[in-house]
Amino acid sequence: MATRFARLTDHPLFSGALVLAFLAVLALPGQALSAQEAGADEDVTYTRDIAPIIQQNCQICHRPASVAPMSFMEYRDVRRYARRIKDQVARRLMPPYHYDAGSGIQDLKNDWRLSEEEIGAIVTWVDNGTPEGDLADMPEAMVWRDEQMWQQEERLGPPHHVIKTDPFDVPAEGGDMWWRPIVPTEVTSDRWIRAMEVRPSWPAGRQVVHHANPKLLRLKEDGDFQPLGNLSEYAMGKIGEIVPEDAARLIKPTDMIEWDTHYYPMGFDVPGDQIELGVWFYPEGYEPEFTQNLRLYPLQGDIFLEPGGTSMTQGFYRWDHPVRIDSFQPHGHVHLHGMSIKAIYPDGKQEVLSMVSDFDARWHHSYIFDDDKSPLLPAGTVLVMTGWYENSADNPLTDSEMFYARGSRTVDEMSHAWIAVSHLDDEGFERIKAEREAKSKVTSDDGAGSN
Repeated sequence: MATRFARLTDHPLFSGALVLAFLAVLALPGQALSAQEAGADEDVTYTRDIAPIIQQNCQICHRPASVAPMSFMEYRDVRRYARRIKDQVARRLMPPYHYDAGSGIQDLKNDWRLSEEEIGAIVTWVDNGTPEGDLADMPEAMVWRDEQMWQQEERLGPPHHVIKTDPFDVPAEGGDMWWRPIVPTEVTSDRWIRAMEVRPSWPAGRQVVHHANPKLLRLKEDGDFQPLGNLSEYAMGKIGEIVPEDAARLIKPTDMIEWDTHYYPMGFDVPGDQIELGVWFYPEGYEPEFTQNLRLYPLQGDIFLEPGGTSMTQGFYRWDHPVRIDSFQPHGHVHLHGMSIKAIYPDGKQEVLSMVSDFDARWHHSYIFDDDKSPLLPAGTVLVMTGWYENSADNPLTDSEMFYARGSRTVDEMSHAWIAVSHLDDEGFERIKAEREAKSKVTSDDGAGSN
């Protein structure tokens, strides 16, 4: 049989710095579902039903030489941690993807969440005593590639172009450090970008990089440079940016990249560290219908967290032209409990677009909407972004007896959202809207005809 390789495009590879994240999550107490509550088929075995779920969703981290503190490569390993797995899966703490299942748009690309059927199967298997089943049902073992790969390489191939930071020496000890070199793009002609990904060095760089944001600077006629927003944004757990097929971002030979890089020493020297931006282009001659940009949208409000205290922030933004929201990524540190984005349309209607009510700063995700489900906002729509903060003893990542406030250090709090927006004209907005309505009608008619 053909070798089954891991789908690295659907999961980020993490460094050993995140082992504590797994330990903290696995140590959390909770109330798990029973097999009856899960409603799954009682005839569940490891070889036939559970092993495929573990392979596709868990082994990316739970394997030798990866980040998780235990391996799930063998039946005996999974059985040993079965009750803890049931608890974490039933409470949707694992896989670590914190997008709410009951609020906002649910159709996402690279969605890590298990289905209700998969959760039910795991719960039933554990409650029934973790039966192994027939070895003939066991799927072929996946072969994991240990070399550092670009996360989008399996789908798109190696990046067409790579832009690096200047080298930076990260000491073993010290506080937060920022490195903001400006480097040339070194592209030789105007190109439209299809996808982007920021990659810290492996393995040491991934342990000391807090975030790395490459900002695009465009040369103006007067010789100054105009910032055009970020090409991507890296934080722990993030894969990269994928632009919808009808949109793109332009990069020019005269452009520059201003890196905003935040390091935090982790007890060992990292000499000459360099961070890379991988770029995938559309073919020569491609002309997009729309342009897309990624930028930081700030949430305002004082963040003052006394022991046991809470805070809330909000931000508002309105466009004077139609737009499409392609992705949403909340950003905060260990006290951010949740963040939502809501649209207030010109007719007064309100709609929650995305909700992350159990944010975890150890796993940053850019939630990319499916092409036919990404929010279409007519001109004049107001986007409302809301963040909630909590300094609680229930938070294993913080000392809840301390005071915390807004700031740029790792121990401070931040409040903003990274949002990728395609900028439309009236004709494009109406065409996309009509196409979606036509597809929805076809789907409805097909469903009615099958009854």
